[in-house]
Amino acid sequence: MASANFRRAATVIRDRARANRAEARARRSAATAARRVRTGPRSLATHIIATGAPLDIVSGAADALRTQARKAGVRGRAARIRRTFNGRARRVVTVYRYTAEQVAQIVANYKPRKAEYKVIRAALAAA
Repeated sequence: MASANFRRAATVIRDRARANRAEARARRSAATAARRVRTGPRSLATHIIATGAPLDIVSGAADALRTQARKAGVRGRAARIRRTFNGRARRVVTVYRYTAEQVAQIVANYKPRKAEYKVIRAALAAA
């Protein structure tokens, strides 16, 4: 009887520790993204992640900001990276990195309709 209770308690402690590690990892990644945004040009997705936005809406918001950047004529700094496609081919892709000032210029023209995107817009405008 005591060994069953001990196993159950050990499982609960292990699960709690696993959840705490995952939460700490998420906090660290958000803090790292915020620090990187402050120090230099980053992708629009990184700027959005630094606001603390949920990861499931980051790509949609980044696409919307990319469209606004095109309309406003804001060009980020081009960078070449190697991106893996389908788990095998590493192809060279051109990506664009934006400074905080450029993001502020893009956000000035951005008028989102979704509530989640409005929160992101407010956070980016305040940054």
